[in-house]
Amino acid sequence: MSGIHPRALVAAGAEIGEGVEIGPWCSVGPGVVIEDGARLISHVVVEGRTRIGAGAILYPFATVGLAPQDLKYRGEATETVIGARTQIREHCTIHRGTVTGTGITRVGADCLLMAVAHVAHDCAIGDGVIIANNVVMGGHVEIGDGAVIGGAAALHQFVRIGRGAMVGGVSGVEADVIPFGSVIGNRARLAGLNLIKLKRAGVARAEIHRLRRAFRTLFRAGGVFAERVAEVRAAYGDDKLVAEILAFIAAPSHRGLIRAATGAEEDEDA
Repeated sequence: MSGIHPRALVAAGAEIGEGVEIGPWCSVGPGVVIEDGARLISHVVVEGRTRIGAGAILYPFATVGLAPQDLKYRGEATETVIGARTQIREHCTIHRGTVTGTGITRVGADCLLMAVAHVAHDCAIGDGVIIANNVVMGGHVEIGDGAVIGGAAALHQFVRIGRGAMVGGVSGVEADVIPFGSVIGNRARLAGLNLIKLKRAGVARAEIHRLRRAFRTLFRAGGVFAERVAEVRAAYGDDKLVAEILAFIAAPSHRGLIRAATGAEEDEDA
């Protein structure tokens, strides 16, 4: 059974799972699928071809699946997908994809989107991502599993944020952030590695030291960057975390990589 408040508006074509709770003044469109146990607290709007995962919670005044802020959009039947157990807090806006992009805006499972965050069209957010208050992102942004985006950060369209990366609050991110990288600044620069994330993930001390040595060669040493990449591949390419960073660097990118700030050094406590 589902609990739909009498003051909620649920279109006839919507698919509502078992144990779903839809509170007062919510509006659910005809193309929406809400999976078992999800909750819409109140004043939530869900439109378009949108799927809300099992156990997800949407807080008041969140809007999901509305048309993108893209002047090229002509009402095409694109999609929005929200993963299981994700929490979408007050006044968040998540827009559907576009046919000029992937056609899907996707937020993974077990994410937390804090109040007034904006997820633009065709963004792809992995599992376990935390997006703090007032974060804004342009279209086509990709955020890897377990990344943390600090409050009021701004992510340029097409930026890639690697798995386990950390973006500091009020940072303007104009280029890609390597997996487990930590960036901060008005125009963000690579400050080091996200050592806290690595430790909490149970990465062994020896692996962290290898990753830090590879990081220093890539981003602190002099010379040609391509030569440093080759040096790291030869020395540490069998290490799975180093290999992940090298694969991220080698992948196609619209924005290039964020580089280290001059004189910056990551935390030595590993």
